[in-house]
Amino acid sequence: MKLDAAGAALEADLAMPPEPRGVVLFAHGSGSSRMSPRNRLVASHLGAAGFGTLLTDLLTPDEEQTDAVTGELRFDVRLLARRLTAIVDHLPELPQVRQLPIGLFGASTGAAAALLAAAARPRNVRAVVSRGGRPDLAGDHLPGVIAPTLLIVGERDPEVIELNRAAATRLGGEWALRIVAGATHLFEEPHALDEVARAAGAWFGVHLSARGRGTEGPSGVVMEGGGHA
Repeated sequence: MKLDAAGAALEADLAMPPEPRGVVLFAHGSGSSRMSPRNRLVASHLGAAGFGTLLTDLLTPDEEQTDAVTGELRFDVRLLARRLTAIVDHLPELPQVRQLPIGLFGASTGAAAALLAAAARPRNVRAVVSRGGRPDLAGDHLPGVIAPTLLIVGERDPEVIELNRAAATRLGGEWALRIVAGATHLFEEPHALDEVARAAGAWFGVHLSARGRGTEGPSGVVMEGGGHA
């Protein structure tokens, strides 16, 4: 299917289970696309857990060709966030989605775009999960993110761990930092992505099913090593 996102016609793949608990919109990382095997693995786990998933390209085909040479647009998180926000606005218009609660799953630079979209649409975005993300790129908008946010980072990705630790304390709502034992930035190690998918499913299971929004302000927890979010 094609989506109109802030004037750009973007390719997207929507999958809905029979009785969806919510819908999760994916924002891919730099140099990737909706065909990312890592995001598709996570999406398949979420689908099995009862969530609809929408994987979309955030660049047009022409832009992707240009970006393959220049590498500039993939780091334009504000452009990506504008398009992601436009998709969030249009999701309730899709008959398969209607009024389902919306979650965002972002990877790498896509995580920053997801957080910017969550800050722009605090009433619409109910939860966010970041995989190997760069939340620091959301900058001064982090305090505006009131959606419960799970930050997942590989244990063997120390620079990104520190960026996530610093950004987490600036978030305006509930957060958790999950460090996956033995995993590197792309979570290519055996079972690492399965752990990401389980943690994301648990997070969305709690926060996309919850009624209302928290009002107690920011709070967070760091979860090291094994176990589930």
